[in-house]
Amino acid sequence: MTYTAWIILTAALVGLSCGLIGVFLILRKMAMMSDAISHTVLLGIVVAFLITRELSGPHMLIGAVIAGLLTAFLVQWLHSLDIELHASMGIVFTTLFAIGVILISTAVGNAHLDVKHALMGEITFVPFETTVYPIVGEIPTTTAMLALVLVVVLIFIIAFYKEWKITSFDPALAASLGIPVAFMHYLFMSLVSITTVASFDAVGAIMVVAMLITPAAAAYLWTDKLAVMLILSASFGVLSAIVGYYIAAWIDTSISGSMAFATGLVFLVSFIFSPKHGLVSKWIKPADTSTTS
Repeated sequence: MTYTAWIILTAALVGLSCGLIGVFLILRKMAMMSDAISHTVLLGIVVAFLITRELSGPHMLIGAVIAGLLTAFLVQWLHSLDIELHASMGIVFTTLFAIGVILISTAVGNAHLDVKHALMGEITFVPFETTVYPIVGEIPTTTAMLALVLVVVLIFIIAFYKEWKITSFDPALAASLGIPVAFMHYLFMSLVSITTVASFDAVGAIMVVAMLITPAAAAYLWTDKLAVMLILSASFGVLSAIVGYYIAAWIDTSISGSMAFATGLVFLVSFIFSPKHGLVSKWIKPADTSTTS
């Protein structure tokens, strides 16, 4: 594959994974949790580096997942103390992210670990760091990891589709049916953390947040069926990756930033033209009503 194809494929895998996970974040009205976790995983990555002094390896993923779970736990704990949910998210993620930034500035030293890299990623470097795998041969390490994460996300969504569907729409009903709501919540937060971390190094926090929220929000405007919404959200994520890359190539700017911008374009089109909630349909319906009356 060409250099361009590897970049687009890597970004498309991010779009697929984040698009699927983002649907449940939107339905649970926890969209900003993706913003919180995408920032607080920085603390987990920094702590893992300080312990091991290595910038790659499974310890980075473990540290980031622990940071993501800590974020979810602290948010729920503050919310249980009658603090507004969004306020709880703001308090936790700004505090933990600030600790991560302070540690980078004071304790990390000369390692290639900085705030700009965390926010914007380095997707242009993805094709250069490769690993040889059986059967498939030599492919970029980040691409392989994102493909594995996508498989894990698909397995868990399929395996717990009914449970997550019920807990997302009606947690009280789920609890009455004997579904472990708290366990499902933290399992889902683990998936959010893993997806975020896998995407973090390549595309940065900004694109992760954009891919987790915007394609799912756009899909929500087109359909009321969960299965269709999952397919649309994943498709919008891939479309944003492709369109964003060519926008970046056209105007010679940040690839990750352009892909995040492309998710906004997808949402704008959906907001205008979706058949049920779009602006055009809302303008047409009153006209149809006045004509028939």
